Amino acid sequence: MLTPAPEPVNPLMAPIGSPDEPAMVRMCVRLGYDGSGYNGWGIQPGLPTIQGAMEAALAMLLRRPVRTVVAGRTDAGVHARNQMVHFDITATEFVALARGAEISPERALVRRLRGVLTREHGTILIHQAMVAPAGFNARFSALWRRYSYRIADGAGNWEPLSRGYTMWHKREIDVELMAAEAKDMVGRHDFLAFCKPRERATTIRTLTEFSFTRDRSGIVVAHLKADAFCHNMVRALIGACVLVGDGREEPGWVGQRLEAGVRDAKTFLADPRALVLEEVAYPEAGEAAARAELTRARRLPKEPATATETAP
Repeated sequence: MLTPAPEPVNPLMAPIGSPDEPAMVRMCVRLGYDGSGYNGWGIQPGLPTIQGAMEAALAMLLRRPVRTVVAGRTDAGVHARNQMVHFDITATEFVALARGAEISPERALVRRLRGVLTREHGTILIHQAMVAPAGFNARFSALWRRYSYRIADGAGNWEPLSRGYTMWHKREIDVELMAAEAKDMVGRHDFLAFCKPRERATTIRTLTEFSFTRDRSGIVVAHLKADAFCHNMVRALIGACVLVGDGREEPGWVGQRLEAGVRDAKTFLADPRALVLEEVAYPEAGEAAARAELTRARRLPKEPATATETAP
């Protein structure tokens, strides 16, 4: 997780360019959410989204539109235990968050956002708020993201109370076969076969962890960790391993898909409801700006593009 700066930034000391361009304070907020009732993170006209709910809450508190930047844009139905966003407010707005109470502006922001979001939605919880280190960017400063995925194979493992965050699979699956397929995916590869590519955006990623185990209750649990994930990447990787695990494809098939780099009708996207963004990690405060610049250089094309990196 993000480590706060050793010496908190004093927003009142920030330089002011002009009366029309007041000093801005970059806030970062850690939150979790149940994505079941949302059409993903990103704003979509006429549809409920996490970003839409967050920005509506901020607009209610600050009386103006506020745009958020997120660590990873989750798909419709995907959950997050720990997601990170940043946004900019003025120094005056920062100080006013406490509304005269003997409480830090950061803590006041947590309380006030929780109040609005719990009253209006109840499925989004603010964990923490802090002033961001210099140069911090929720998306580009991230070192890695970690996801989990749960599968109940066979009706004997189905549990209605956990249906909202577990994939029900009719066939029994061989966890050892799936683990072997996952192991072959670890490393730096072009994951084009497992991504929904964005125009002029790279599909090269470094997957540092990918595993399948069965817990004490019999549920198959997957864990994935990478510097970043392409759109649909986690769900496509899970789906491909499931096809081998339940016998519909031969061992080694997932690696063959990776090498071929082809996304076709055999691509199977696992159920989004079982996917959880568990954690986003950041460097020490003094390294946030350098990390952001390095990531931009690796991820973005040399010429301006509208494509954005998204999480699964």
